[in-house]
Amino acid sequence: MAQGGPAATVEAGAKPVLFEIFGEIWKVQARLGQGVSASVYQVNSGRASTAAVKEFQPESRGGDYGFHKERSVLEDIQGHKNIVTLYGVFTHHSCVGMSTRCLLLELLDVSVSELLLRAGASLCDRPQQGHSLWLVQHCARDVLEALAFLHREGYVHADLKPRNVLWSADDQCFKLIDFGLSFKEGNQDVKYIQTDGYRAPEAELQNSLAQAGMELEGHCTAAVDLWSLGIILLEMYSGTKLKEIMRSHKWEDNSAAVIDQIFGSNNEAHPAIPVSHLRDLIKSMLSKNPEQRCTAAKALLSPFFSIPFAPHIEELVLLPSPVLRLLNLIQDSHLHNEDEYEDILEDMKEECQKYGSVVSLLIPKENPGKGQVFVEYSSSSDAKEAQKLLTGRTFDGRFVVATFYPLRAYQRGYLYQTLQ
Repeated sequence: MAQGGPAATVEAGAKPVLFEIFGEIWKVQARLGQGVSASVYQVNSGRASTAAVKEFQPESRGGDYGFHKERSVLEDIQGHKNIVTLYGVFTHHSCVGMSTRCLLLELLDVSVSELLLRAGASLCDRPQQGHSLWLVQHCARDVLEALAFLHREGYVHADLKPRNVLWSADDQCFKLIDFGLSFKEGNQDVKYIQTDGYRAPEAELQNSLAQAGMELEGHCTAAVDLWSLGIILLEMYSGTKLKEIMRSHKWEDNSAAVIDQIFGSNNEAHPAIPVSHLRDLIKSMLSKNPEQRCTAAKALLSPFFSIPFAPHIEELVLLPSPVLRLLNLIQDSHLHNEDEYEDILEDMKEECQKYGSVVSLLIPKENPGKGQVFVEYSSSSDAKEAQKLLTGRTFDGRFVVATFYPLRAYQRGYLYQTLQ
């Protein structure tokens, strides 16, 4: 473990401004989150390297235990593409003599919680509620891949919720974070697991008994993670938080009927067959009996994952990628004049290279994608900078609309002709 040297802090208990990590000074750029026992910061080393630091508070309840717990779990499960990468651990010594234990982690992007908030904010802008089937499918597959791996290794995440599922712009997938409540199945060492609103019935019972000083025979299993994911997917599809619905008598009496009602009220927005596949998949995750709940491995075999979908334009704005898609730039007449077309290609490449290293640039002459400009950058950070600076600019009197575009779709030549 690397020992951090003296580093400046604002004041005791305040947000640190610097961390010394592995002999190098990293500057704190922003606080990303704060909990009872730890805070998470975005840090930069000054060499265009960014990461996240999770700093555990020594005086807080369970702070030191939480550090050792999360460190041991993360070190044991490293290497899966849908689980956050742990770069290292270190001790931070502040200038006021306090020492805190820290994890240096991969920096990720937008969380599913933020995506749900954006979906709710945009309901008035379009008749369709919730997120596209493309995003629901993408998130479901990525999280199930992570859970299948985690469960094969004998671990239960035990705190799956929208805030703990984050998008990776570099790897173009969703990843799980926060393993502070995780445990080896059969060796549960925490009494209170999962977050209200995403807590499985058996975990609810166990938590209630523990609060009353009683102990339930047996422990929660990996099935609690499938329950949480089922709720997350239902919220993504409906665009509605389900916490109050789950407290209702209707849910208690017949949750399957409530799920049918949610899907029935939103069935005009999607084709019927894939919607029925998604509904059945979610129902299989939300069986009240944990023994009847589907496993992550079995859920991945659902026919829902065999159908291709297109994303909403809002989702392409929110999910960073190394590829940008520029709209409202090219007139049809420019595409059919070879000299003008070549000039436009050169001009666009020259302009886009101002913001980062351009790997490729494509302007299709025919549909799908006719007249749209696709720019692949060497990194997602370059693309994010370009998207920020290009959006709203005018070229030849036209306002530029810049969204991200899925890297794999671009590389395969799959250009969405229309977006739902």
